Amino acid sequence: MNEIEAWYDTAYDEWQRLERHRIEFDITKRYLDDFIKGSSLDIFDIGGGPGRYAMYLAEKGHNVTLLDLSSKNIEVAKRKSFEKNITLKDYIHGNALDLDEFQLPFDVILLMGPLYHLTKEADRKKAVEGALRLLKPNGIMIASFISSYAPIQDTLSHLYPIESVQGLMDYLQNGENKDGKGFTTAYFAAPREAREFMNSHGLKELLFAGIENILGCKENEINSLDECEYRKWLDICYHLSRDENLLGTSQHLLYIGRKEML
Repeated sequence: MNEIEAWYDTAYDEWQRLERHRIEFDITKRYLDDFIKGSSLDIFDIGGGPGRYAMYLAEKGHNVTLLDLSSKNIEVAKRKSFEKNITLKDYIHGNALDLDEFQLPFDVILLMGPLYHLTKEADRKKAVEGALRLLKPNGIMIASFISSYAPIQDTLSHLYPIESVQGLMDYLQNGENKDGKGFTTAYFAAPREAREFMNSHGLKELLFAGIENILGCKENEINSLDECEYRKWLDICYHLSRDENLLGTSQHLLYIGRKEML
């Protein structure tokens, strides 16, 4: 955890990442709009980085609590929300594996970051179970994963020199990324694995989507289009994101489920 926290505190600008990856940001927001219904909902954004999605939801009138492992991300969230005249309910420097102090049940919980970095299945389970404890019956859980195909897709997108073909292919068998390989310690999940993992927690699946799908390898070119053309491609991406034949073309996977009544 210290190494991951240090990565976001000193080596990485998470706020700017979603400036570069507009497709990921815009498609994810579209799904938030599709599934987060109601007004003034209590929302817990666990591992929400500098609060991009938290602020988007707060602008819609929801009561959003942000928690992140990185103290830098929390400070950025405070500064950016002040600049945008947006108020979050709370800004918490904390760990997705240590949620015992929280008791208030939430209508919606976002877990769109912690599962990227938990290389042990037991820790991934602990994070989901801890979040589910805080979710109201019939509440919505939104979780995201980095796909095990992401290193291949990223290399293709930028045409980086390939140091090792086998090294890229190994992510499909063992999704662990070690610190120093272009990113901090991370876990990249196969689409079927991510889906079955979330469903194993008793959630009713509402959506499983591959966010970037065929647009990922043309991201730079699509970002440079005028807004009208960009939105046309975004519509195509949105409609293809649920196509199971294309899940492996995405770098990010999105799961939305409902907590069933007991």
